[in-house]
Formats: sequence, C-alpha cells, structure tokens
Amino acid sequence: MKKISNGWVAAIIIVTAIIIDQALKIWVKTHFFYGEQVHITSWFKLFFIENNGMAYGMELGSKTVLTWLRIIFSALFIYYLYKIRRRTDLPRGFVACVALITAGAIGNVIDCIAYGQIFNDPVAPQVAQFMPGEGGYAPLFNGKVVDMLYFPLCEWDWPSWVPVVGGSHYLFFQPVFNIADACLTTSILVLLIFYSKYLTSDKKKDDKDKDQEQEPSATNHDSTTTA
Repeated sequence: MKKISNGWVAAIIIVTAIIIDQALKIWVKTHFFYGEQVHITSWFKLFFIENNGMAYGMELGSKTVLTWLRIIFSALFIYYLYKIRRRTDLPRGFVACVALITAGAIGNVIDCIAYGQIFNDPVAPQVAQFMPGEGGYAPLFNGKVVDMLYFPLCEWDWPSWVPVVGGSHYLFFQPVFNIADACLTTSILVLLIFYSKYLTSDKKKDDKDKDQEQEPSATNHDSTTTA
C-alpha cells in the first residue's frame, strides 16, 4: 500500500481544522448574543466575545496591518509545507504541527478578512445575521475574530499578607480563545519541545543533496585526468 505523502497529510489536517474552526465560529456568531455565556461544566464555558487583535484577545498595532501580517505568515507556512511535501525523513508529528499552525493562522485570517462583510453587529440580546441585507459591520480586512472557549479552572482570594496581590481575587485561566488559537498555541509548544531539531533540517538536507550531486562529477573528472 502506497504511503500517503506529507503534502496530503498537511492538506487534510489544514482543511479539517479550518472547517471545524469556522463551523463553531459561525454557529456561535449566529446563535449567541455578544457576551452570552453557556455553562458546559463548572470549569468550561462557551463565552462569545470578539477581539480586534491577536490570539487570546491581545492587541498590537493597526487592524489592517495585523491582517496582512497574518496573511503573510500563512503564506510562508504554506510555502514551507509545499517544500517538504515529499520529504520522507520528517516525522508525521512534525508535519501535523506545521499544518495545524498554518490552519490556525488561516482560520483567524478568514475572520479578519470576511466577517466584517458577511455579518452585522446587532445590540444584545439580538444575534448576528449571516449576509444581512443592510450589509456587514466593517470594511474588508477589518473583521473581528470570534472567540468562545473559556476555561475558568479555579479561583481564589489572595491572603492579605501576600505582597502586591494581597486581598485581591484571582481567576485561573482567564483567556477566551477559539479553535484556531488552540491549534496555533499547542502546535508551537509541541513543535518546540519535541521537534525543534527538524526546524533546521531542511537546509542541512539541501546542502547534503548538493554535495551528493557534485561528488560524481568530481569522480568523473579525476578518472578522466588519470587516464
């Protein structure tokens, strides 16, 4: 049985992750009003919010610039996956991590590019409409990223004697994120912990291939000179 190539593995992972990410975002956007929370368990909620910035609600610079940076980032990873599509020396886990990072970047790019055009922005408790007749809420490339996964795992009050934070209430883990953010973060961590040595292997392999191509030529030249 022929082994499936890295290219197909990456393509399947990227398409699957993007579909799951976008399906959940669209469902939340069209069924939840902004700020609505649904308790799944005591430590997991669906909490609909949106952000203008980077992963986990962080903000950095111009919205349009951020969108273009995401597009460039996604394109670079797609190009890298294209380069390694026939490599047989790379573990499937490494390819899967790079594919999930690519999917995560593309998933949030879709929000930034299109969501401002295909959704309106109603006031709670109304929910957003898909392709509203009056048009979207923002220009192209200025859509907001939909977040909904919220894991308030535990909370406590710091004793008054603790420096700086004494007497304050603390909630762990506060960020609200989406499937694309999860793909990016977990894959980067796994990549750095388990597959970091493969990040520089592409150049080494190219150099090795060049050396192997040059060796026969050098041998032939020596044989001709000796004769």
